Amino acid sequence: MLRRLAVSFGRGCVRAHSTLPARQVGVAGTRDHTLPSPEDGALVDGHGRRHTYLRLSLTERCSLRCGYCMPADGVKLSPAQRLLTLPELLSLAKVFVLAGVTKIRLTGGEPTVRADLEEVISGLSELRPMGLEHIALTSNGVALSRRLQRLQAAGLDSLNISLDTLDRHRFERMCRRDALPKVLGAIDAAIELGYTPLKINTVVLGGVNDDEVTSFAAFAQTRPVDVRFIEYMPFGGNGWSEAKLVPAAELRRRLLDSGYPLRPVVTHENDTARSFDIGKGGRLSFISSMTEHFCSGCNRLRVTADGNLKVCLFGQRELSLRDAMRGGATTAELQALIHAALGRKHARHAGMHEIARVADRPMTTIGG
Repeated sequence: MLRRLAVSFGRGCVRAHSTLPARQVGVAGTRDHTLPSPEDGALVDGHGRRHTYLRLSLTERCSLRCGYCMPADGVKLSPAQRLLTLPELLSLAKVFVLAGVTKIRLTGGEPTVRADLEEVISGLSELRPMGLEHIALTSNGVALSRRLQRLQAAGLDSLNISLDTLDRHRFERMCRRDALPKVLGAIDAAIELGYTPLKINTVVLGGVNDDEVTSFAAFAQTRPVDVRFIEYMPFGGNGWSEAKLVPAAELRRRLLDSGYPLRPVVTHENDTARSFDIGKGGRLSFISSMTEHFCSGCNRLRVTADGNLKVCLFGQRELSLRDAMRGGATTAELQALIHAALGRKHARHAGMHEIARVADRPMTTIGG
């Protein structure tokens, strides 16, 4: 029999304790929600969105110091004992897969700083008979080349590599490390291993790297890559301002004015990016979280490296699945808590100005 579960909020974090029946969750200042039990199946929120995609952060640490992700003065990292262990990561992933998650993306921080990354991927691969279909990884590429063959052998299906500039000196200024040759080498190694089209994540900052949009378009025409321009988003300590936000529509206008055709590409209904064929085999995509939100098609959940569930990237409320697991919660109880959190997921985020006004974690401690 399920133990009685409830959630309470403290400093933005939801913790499990034993007071209310599992199908009723009371939250101060909100209505009680009648929630589907784990036996009812899929992870569907109150707006009918089915959640099949989990972004699982493996670490808060990173080998780069990109300003939009890592505050200039660094971050206070969680003590090791508060982070999920390898068995906990795999157990929690299994809970989500049994609830209908079919894709897991490993994020950070930078996932390759974990010595056991291959074990994480091979452990996740064992969940395929239970319904997991796809294992993905987002990396900054710095230490990727030497491990990529092992990661592929362990079961890595797809890969995103972050690259915000093609200029070596600018790379060092933006990321606070001279590592562009290593990232470009990782891109070449991934392509050689068949990770195509390889997704390149490029955060665009006004007055910093937005003058390289056409350079990235040319880059996309010489390699089997999909360069994805990402709007600058506000997170704790990253100095976001609307002046540095370059809307996706503005980037598309610049590309058209420069002679690049933008022929729409049909993608999956849950994709966050709007993709375009630019000729010569090139593809560009635009992730416009701030100016053209795609919340209606959201199918994503996030778990941070310290075991907190975030049902929205921009939401402050977090549910501590780590505490519930360490308290002995069963799979059914954990799924009930996840359903509870989904029951409070909003139809859309609050808008960039409200997001910027309310401080949240730095991106590196959430998971990219």
